[in-house]
Amino acid sequence: MAMRCCGLITPEKQAVPLQSVDVQVEVKDHVATVVSTLLYKNQEEKPIEAVFVFPMPSEAAVCHFSAKVGDTLIVAEVKEKKQAREEYDDALSSGQQAFLLEESDQSPDIFSMSVGSLSPGESASIRLEYVTELDVQADEALRFSLPAVLNPRYQPAGTESSSVNITSVPSSLVPYDLTFLTRVESQRPVSKMESNCPMEPVEYLSQDQTKALVKLAAGNKFDRDVELLIYYKESHQPSAVVEKGQTSAKPGSLMGDPALMLSLYPDFPKDIMSSVSSSGEFVFLLDRSGSMDCSMGHSRDSGTRITSARDTLLLLLKSLPMGCYFNIYSFGSTFEQIFQKSVEYDQKTMEEALKKVEMMEANLGGTEILSPLKHIYSQDCIPNQPRQLFVFTDGEVGNTKDVLKLVKSNAASHRCFSFGIGEGASSALIKGLAEEGRGHAQFIIGNDRMQPKVIQSLRFAMQPAVVDIAVKWDLPRGMSASVLSPPLTSIFQGQRSLLYAQLTGQSKEEADGCVTIKYSLAGRPTENKLNFSLKPAEDTGLTVHRLAARSLIRSLEQEATTGQEHDAVKKKIIDLSVQSGVSSSMTAFIAVNKTSGEAVQGPLLRRNVPTPTACARKAPPMSVMCGIVAPRSLKKMRRSPRSLRCAPAMCDMAVDLDSMGPQSLSHNMERFKAVLPPEPKVHRDPLLQVVSLQKASGCWELDPALAQALSKTSQDLESRLPGAAKREVWATVLALVWLHGVRADAQDEWELLVIKAVAWLRSQKALGLPECVDAANALLGCTVHKDTLGL
Repeated sequence: MAMRCCGLITPEKQAVPLQSVDVQVEVKDHVATVVSTLLYKNQEEKPIEAVFVFPMPSEAAVCHFSAKVGDTLIVAEVKEKKQAREEYDDALSSGQQAFLLEESDQSPDIFSMSVGSLSPGESASIRLEYVTELDVQADEALRFSLPAVLNPRYQPAGTESSSVNITSVPSSLVPYDLTFLTRVESQRPVSKMESNCPMEPVEYLSQDQTKALVKLAAGNKFDRDVELLIYYKESHQPSAVVEKGQTSAKPGSLMGDPALMLSLYPDFPKDIMSSVSSSGEFVFLLDRSGSMDCSMGHSRDSGTRITSARDTLLLLLKSLPMGCYFNIYSFGSTFEQIFQKSVEYDQKTMEEALKKVEMMEANLGGTEILSPLKHIYSQDCIPNQPRQLFVFTDGEVGNTKDVLKLVKSNAASHRCFSFGIGEGASSALIKGLAEEGRGHAQFIIGNDRMQPKVIQSLRFAMQPAVVDIAVKWDLPRGMSASVLSPPLTSIFQGQRSLLYAQLTGQSKEEADGCVTIKYSLAGRPTENKLNFSLKPAEDTGLTVHRLAARSLIRSLEQEATTGQEHDAVKKKIIDLSVQSGVSSSMTAFIAVNKTSGEAVQGPLLRRNVPTPTACARKAPPMSVMCGIVAPRSLKKMRRSPRSLRCAPAMCDMAVDLDSMGPQSLSHNMERFKAVLPPEPKVHRDPLLQVVSLQKASGCWELDPALAQALSKTSQDLESRLPGAAKREVWATVLALVWLHGVRADAQDEWELLVIKAVAWLRSQKALGLPECVDAANALLGCTVHKDTLGL
């Protein structure tokens, strides 16, 4: 007899037990507490086990998991992962309800939630809570991201991973609803909040705007990552939060002692920061796997990821300083490089690189990033040219830990700046690359412009490397501080650094402490101090302790991967995870409803809850792995893993990407695209047209292409040429006036290439510059002053 499906169903006509997701976020300054409530209901005629594999922020400290069935509340405990799985299996086999939450063995940004068993018609409300820090963006916004999209992660051939398959559907077919509310409370007024999703107007809860509330508009499906940007009226300042220990915890333990969170915003000497470095080896590594052909956003006129990446490489190449070295690599199942080794940046090498960049497509197959990284690290560094690595990827990698281990082992030879492109980019990979590579991470989703974020990272790369970082404490007599965070290895002007510490000993609450960060910058000893009160903050709960525990757990997990002390480190991680109630890769949350019913007769139906995949253009699913061992009940209740599913209309085109070379994959991608509606033609931004015409030296030439980019005729430009001016000087002034007068909104994108143009003009000792500026203003309808141009 055919199974009767009612309520939510997948494209394969299987019932979806997850009905809705409710998310409540409490933001205090730059820390968010997130409470998600997931409502499950079994609408089938037999008992089921629901399994939901979903993404999480890699930096989140998961600290609570509970289930409510009827009037019964079951709160989960943190236990060693193997023990938790066994208790889950034993509970199901004896007819008890059990709930399991575990982190992936391969990547800390993937979790698996198992709900078993639900009787026919029965509901369960699952509560999941975590705390996380908010990233600071280039425009000083704080970024909160609620990930929804879990794209398949590419597992390179020959690698092993215990795994569970991701059940994915196109985002338009996600069956469950989302309600989302955020409350913000800060000492500083909130100026505005923005989101990539439709939201209701911001509601201010206090006259001074230090408290605010915002909701997503009604009717949202949880079909995309939710990004919320919070802007405060005042710029970020260094701060410290002291949180008292847990009264029930043992004194001297992490949870029993006070914990300290320091937010540091280093201030570098202005004379050092005013000079832009002209040295450096800039290595760009671009993902050209098939998934990079996906759209950046949800609208039909959004460009593809690969198109955005190409445009960004154009801007980067134009912004590089003369005298540096560079190379461009691209990767998929194989990798390619433009030059055999890094070459000096000049007009000839820039033009050669741009021609090849313009031809790059998302046609290299899978996402095997290890091989190109190994090759890059095998290349000798160029003397007096610090290596800066820029990685652009949609982050669909299954061997994240292997990649990060490689970057960490080469951290002394370079700085790594990473960019997660599109929804579903692995936060564990993108942030991990930057943390292990002493660089900076950025995420670009929806309609975000990639260019300003990348140029911000280029500015960071041009800052002199900070070395010999040391932390010095000045605390009252009898008190000491133990740093729980990994050692600070990188500091950038304008970017926050976080430090967690455990405070031991007694002091008066009115006492103060001081921390000094000492480092060497461009050969000059430098230091920044922060004085802070030791009085514990009000109403923080155990937020700081949990974030500190998470930070220490992550550090220990990296130690546990190698060395003879593996067992000892593993025990430390498990003990700390259990003590703090914060999840780790070696523990899991387990809750058992010991009052529930009779043993299930026969197989327990397993239902995989689908997550949205962001890419409608992606080649159909591959044999990918997430590194989570599927929850096991009795052996006779097991079944073979579900394969990934594609949209029904495309299922006849399913292919196995793992066994396919780049040429075969490219052929199948073309077949796949043939069944999709044609893409709308994307016109190049006028800004990029003007930028593309700049020479490596910084100047522009007076030619028809420049006239077209400025929406003028060649005759217009020729007839207004001031008599004393050279043609290249006139063309360069025209471009500068246009950038300042017409595209001032994009200053973050063109600032570095304008610095190069102004330096070129000064080197020419050009005559008639004031006349050129006046003539350019008259021609372009602008009012840009000569001083604004820096002339």
